[in-house]
Amino acid sequence: MTYSVGFPSKQGLYDPAFEKDACGVGFVASIKGEKTHDIVKKGIQVLVNLTHRGAVGSDPKTGDGAGILVQIPDEFFRINCDNLGIDLPEAGEYGVGMVFFPKETALRLQCEGILERAAEEEGQKVLGWRDVPTDNRNIGETAKGTEPIIRQIFIGKNAKTQTEFETKLYIIRKKAENEVRKLLKGSGKSFYICSLSSKTIIYKGLLLADQIKSFYIDLNDINFKSAISLVHQRYSTNTFPTWDLAQPFRYLAHNGEINTIRGNRNWMKAREGVLQSEVLGKDINKLFPIVSTEGSDSASLDNALELLHKDGRSLSHAMMILIPEAWDGNDHMEDYKKAFYEYHGSLTEPWDGPAAVAFSDGVQVGATLDRNGLRPARYVITKGGLVVLASEAGVLEFKPEEIVEKGRLKAGKMFLVDTAQGRIINDEELKKEICTAKPYKEILSKSKYTLDMFETAETIEQISPEVLKEKQQAFGYTLEDVGRIIGTMAKEAKEPIGSMGNDAPLAVLSNKNQLLFSYFKLLFAQVTNPPIDPIREELVMSLTNYIGSSQVNILNSETSTDPFIEIFSPVLTDKEMAKIKSLRNTNFKTTTIPITFKYDTGVEGFKEALEMICERASKRIKEGYNILVLSDKNVDSYEAAIPSLLAVSAVSHHLIREKTRTKVSIIVETGEARETMHFALLVGNGASAINPYLAFQTIDQMAKDKELDDVTAEEAKENYAYAINHGLLKVLSKMGISTLQSYHGAQIFEAIGLDSEFVAKYFEGTPSRIGGIGVDVVAQEVLTRHKNAFNKIRKPISQLDVGGNYSWRKGGEFHLFNPETIYKLQLASKTNNYNVYREYAKVINEQDKNLCTIRGLFEFKTGKSIPIEEVEPISEILKRFVTGAMSFGSISKEAHETMAIAMNRIGGRSNSGEGGEDPERYVAEPNGDLKRSATKQVASARFGVTTEYLVNADELQIKIAQGAKPGEGGQLPGKKVDKNIARTRHSTPGIDLISPPPHHDIYSIEDLAQLIYDLKNVNPAANVSVKLVSEVGVGTIAAGVAKAHADLILISGHDGGTGASPVSSIKHVGIPWELGLSETQQVLLLNNLRSRVRIQTDGQLKTGRDVVIAALLGAEEFGFATTALVVMGCTMLRNCHLNTCDMGIATQDPELRKNFKGKPEHIINFLTFIAQEAREYMAALGFRSMNEMIGRVDRIETKKAISHWKAKGLDLSAILYKPDMPKRIKPYCVIPQKHGLDQAMDYKLIQVADQAISDKAKVRVNLEIKNVNRSVGAMLSGTIAKKYGSKGLPEDTIVLNFRGSAGQSFGAFGVNGLTLILEGEANDYVGKSLSGGKVIIKAPKEATFVAEKNVIAGNTNLYGATSGEVYINGTVGERFAVRNSGATAVVEGAGDHCCEYMTGGKVVVIGETGRNFGAGMSGGIAYVLDEDGSFEEKYNREMIEVEELVDTEDIDAVYSLVEQHYKYTDSVKAKTILDSWDDYKTKFKKVIPTAYKLILEKIKEEAAVASNM
Repeated sequence: MTYSVGFPSKQGLYDPAFEKDACGVGFVASIKGEKTHDIVKKGIQVLVNLTHRGAVGSDPKTGDGAGILVQIPDEFFRINCDNLGIDLPEAGEYGVGMVFFPKETALRLQCEGILERAAEEEGQKVLGWRDVPTDNRNIGETAKGTEPIIRQIFIGKNAKTQTEFETKLYIIRKKAENEVRKLLKGSGKSFYICSLSSKTIIYKGLLLADQIKSFYIDLNDINFKSAISLVHQRYSTNTFPTWDLAQPFRYLAHNGEINTIRGNRNWMKAREGVLQSEVLGKDINKLFPIVSTEGSDSASLDNALELLHKDGRSLSHAMMILIPEAWDGNDHMEDYKKAFYEYHGSLTEPWDGPAAVAFSDGVQVGATLDRNGLRPARYVITKGGLVVLASEAGVLEFKPEEIVEKGRLKAGKMFLVDTAQGRIINDEELKKEICTAKPYKEILSKSKYTLDMFETAETIEQISPEVLKEKQQAFGYTLEDVGRIIGTMAKEAKEPIGSMGNDAPLAVLSNKNQLLFSYFKLLFAQVTNPPIDPIREELVMSLTNYIGSSQVNILNSETSTDPFIEIFSPVLTDKEMAKIKSLRNTNFKTTTIPITFKYDTGVEGFKEALEMICERASKRIKEGYNILVLSDKNVDSYEAAIPSLLAVSAVSHHLIREKTRTKVSIIVETGEARETMHFALLVGNGASAINPYLAFQTIDQMAKDKELDDVTAEEAKENYAYAINHGLLKVLSKMGISTLQSYHGAQIFEAIGLDSEFVAKYFEGTPSRIGGIGVDVVAQEVLTRHKNAFNKIRKPISQLDVGGNYSWRKGGEFHLFNPETIYKLQLASKTNNYNVYREYAKVINEQDKNLCTIRGLFEFKTGKSIPIEEVEPISEILKRFVTGAMSFGSISKEAHETMAIAMNRIGGRSNSGEGGEDPERYVAEPNGDLKRSATKQVASARFGVTTEYLVNADELQIKIAQGAKPGEGGQLPGKKVDKNIARTRHSTPGIDLISPPPHHDIYSIEDLAQLIYDLKNVNPAANVSVKLVSEVGVGTIAAGVAKAHADLILISGHDGGTGASPVSSIKHVGIPWELGLSETQQVLLLNNLRSRVRIQTDGQLKTGRDVVIAALLGAEEFGFATTALVVMGCTMLRNCHLNTCDMGIATQDPELRKNFKGKPEHIINFLTFIAQEAREYMAALGFRSMNEMIGRVDRIETKKAISHWKAKGLDLSAILYKPDMPKRIKPYCVIPQKHGLDQAMDYKLIQVADQAISDKAKVRVNLEIKNVNRSVGAMLSGTIAKKYGSKGLPEDTIVLNFRGSAGQSFGAFGVNGLTLILEGEANDYVGKSLSGGKVIIKAPKEATFVAEKNVIAGNTNLYGATSGEVYINGTVGERFAVRNSGATAVVEGAGDHCCEYMTGGKVVVIGETGRNFGAGMSGGIAYVLDEDGSFEEKYNREMIEVEELVDTEDIDAVYSLVEQHYKYTDSVKAKTILDSWDDYKTKFKKVIPTAYKLILEKIKEEAAVASNM
């Protein structure tokens, strides 16, 4: 492998396309535009104080990148250029280019020549060159190895205005880049123009924040002055040398991730054929490609922003187009703003994903947040006219009396400083000016249509049951599809639920005929960006899309009046479909293209028809049609259907290549689509909408046959469409995408089992890494289905195939767990019979007749064997075994404790799952058994995550995703929440417990690093692990996780997952662990990170052979979940979510639990068999220890002569690839992670609190604090909990007074007896998992700003708190008290989503709140001061009630808490309320969940009855 400047080439399973990054951003600006060197110095200081948001890899002196954008320092350049003999004209009359060049002299000179020629061809004058002085003594070896030659070019202006000159410089840069790319090919990557402008210049590189100043000597010169400093600190998932990807880019610095990037790039490429600009004219052709696909998502966003800006829009306007607010369905947004977003939404899709973007053109500097506010951005304005905005508060120190305002950016909002006008322009003023500049509402009234506006076309179509059955068979319908999938959705308006994972074959290994849909897997968000909750946070979600040619030209400066049809769901009814097909007016012309072929023309006819469809689409566009309907409705005995997915994608990519794609909308009329995944694939590959006519016909027949209970056919079809729509919202949200428009054409999938040539031609850009079937086999599967349907030689079809995809059925799809294997496994484990186990293992391992798994296609390369006695003993291997995470709540107490006892006996680890753990289990039984789970899971709901829970662990596992449903949350129904579960989870019996899809403290990779740091602080002795699910790019994610200092990474396979989950998630999300594990091993080796982290895998591991394969692919530890349940008695009925488990395993029913027959010995027997079988393989392979075997992929090969009609096309060589690395780089963990705990303030706190900890003596301390002091109080709390358990110390035993700006997670895990008082401000995650402690944050006494109007703490405070108190003298960010289950808090204002998922405790808000208050709130009470009467429109009505404050108990509770708040914080607002209590008490609203209210009333009634007895 050779490094170039940039990423390594694609190799093995590593693909540079899946690189990701996150970071810290910020800017410092003089409002009045006063240029000083101090602004530059302050910008660099902000960068340094954000260092912990960046990362380093194996080379501790090479950062992931840092940079600074400033105004052109004219005075500095004038002095330096004068010395060089360069005569500079006036400021603004020349441009400066900051350029990275290849080190090779010949190449560099060639690049310089190209750049000079490009300037001259555009009529500009090259004034000269300057070598940028650098000092690389302090940078890392990796950075030095790829350090470019850095030079500056000076270009004189030959244009009428500076704006025209800036446009010329843009064209020069693009021309030079394109020419260098063509001429130098691979070497072109080392030529990069950081900036070329007459207004701004960028200094950046592969540097750490504190290196930038010493590396770039210019930045130290006192004449180097600017009024703006915009900075960026990068955290890349990988450590490959990429100087060019350091930020800022030309106009922006981006903290976040564009989840829709592939679609955004596709659409921008497609638009190039129709782009026209009055500003750029014919020069626009010199700019193609507009968006570079080689850069990061941030670089592509910068490209798009630059184009819109150069076309004449302000940066703010352009940014509003690319990253719009959540306008769709927002009834409270101003009409003028809504019209602006809707108009631009019809022109272009959003660049969707979590984002904080700072931007500048050298005059204005500003920032914006994504629609969901998933990145932090805090600002401070001083009396001296300085503005500082950054990812954290406290990045620069100011005296309290100097501060005018402290604030934060809100979701979708913008903050702008205009140095020319010398003022700050707020979001409301800025957007009103932009949105009212043109009459967008009036334009929409002329150009916007909905389907309701068109006349209904005739749709009556009768189909006989016989013909229906033929068509169902032709499209591969099974009884399972009809009854379980369509039937459930039609009756219940929701997707069917399944459980116990997926042990059926991959589509490419199945003996059964498969739809093309089944060869694709959905991608999902993990770590680098969060999934979204599409139910509780539906306000940011949208299924709106547009039909017509509205996307023709996004550069139309005169507002476009191109008509479009707005649709609100991609699922079209038959009537809607008929309307679209009948459109033949001047605005909309629809043509229908059949996607069928003559059955008797066979495979060749299939291929010809596919080409013909593409050609016909091109022809129809030339004829002026702007809506294409691809229809397979004319399928009959003569006409067979081309798979709708293939047709859509083939046409879409054909038109993208022709650059005509944006001239037309593609609608699909298909009998094939029936489940959520099918619709997701069609939309994701280019379809604007789908009419599933056969699914609707099936529902009609089911209604006639009385199979839908009392639901009518029309209701059932509405239910079905509703279920698909909500399923699609869940699909979008898995990837962190909010809008269907952004998902449209974004291809967020991976192909498993499709030939790479086939994918490259018809699904260009979709990853396919192991080969598989091509167009011939796809055609053959269609022909087989068609023959089964219409072969009249035999009797007409009386019954559909049984299916058996989701659970085992006789005659259906093969499953590894079937009656035979379950019986043999249980018998072997119960009787401790290794011979019976071997019979079981033989069936699993030898998949010759029924291929099922990738590992089933492997065989071992045997070498010199050794006697089995020389192999490490069973007892050592057993220590590497763990059981999967299953919560107490999802499974019974008996099952949960049985696994824990078994694993503790053998020295392995059981996993608590996400339901907490009863403290009684921390104490050993009289016989020495321990019921304590050695691994404690920290999941998104933080149920039962107390400080005591965390310190009683050997491993703390952060569950990012789970195999059964990555990207989704969960819900434990109230009927399963008995008193014991409620006590363990710190909730109330009988109420629903919701697990959100994301961790609300992990929206990015740097957030994960923070949580790892938090957990390591509270329990330094425990390893911290991170659970990921296998998908393409997981190796890159794992590299980022290793850099975040995880001790262990678990790669879960898609097939595991014991939890209840939508069946679409079980079948279609995630990929086999063999792929994810191998990719992780390869990427970690390439990054030299493998030796510092342990790797574990799980997902339907069933035998010792599975363990050996996993070890050879790189795993050191091995997890068993499904098999453990089967060993304890599970019979795989897959009804775990119904609480009806007859075996007493997945139930809380006390009667059913009596049936539990599992014993620890059964699990021990099973795992001993696994270890023994593994030893036998190790002996045959010549390995004496597991460590010798780890990563030895050279001892695996693909089975020869695979004759399976589909599997024979697979190429598994990428899985078995091993990067060439020196022997010193170990393939397993040998180096402990450096967590940086030695810098933690808590060591000092533990020292000063020594007497309090040992003797409970009272301690008071005063300390200074800065934003770099993170997780303050966590380690101290862990120390106390270790000694005193949940009781902690008496109240206020330790009181710590801080002054300054606290870093993230201030007061996290605070325990009883600990009081933290902060005079100043805090960042995100205050009081995370608070466990009895007290946190008080108040404004400094010297402050002159109004405390209740200013932001004093960040986002996601009190996350998962179980007890304790918090008093905050100011406002806070989003998601205050999210998942609070017992703490009491008073705050003076909160952002969106306050009290989300709350299950207990009390919250008092004596100020304004944001939107979506109380979403998913199932317990606890909140009291909100509603002074202006606006709260009515801010709360989420799904689960809560809002009442007036009338009950004396409530009135007294609020008064008491406000009184406490005043006592602790000297709050002016609290005093005002108390002084006028009679007036204020009528303005409070009580928020209480309906179910919780009923339970409390029932408890009161029972107590009253008991007291009267």
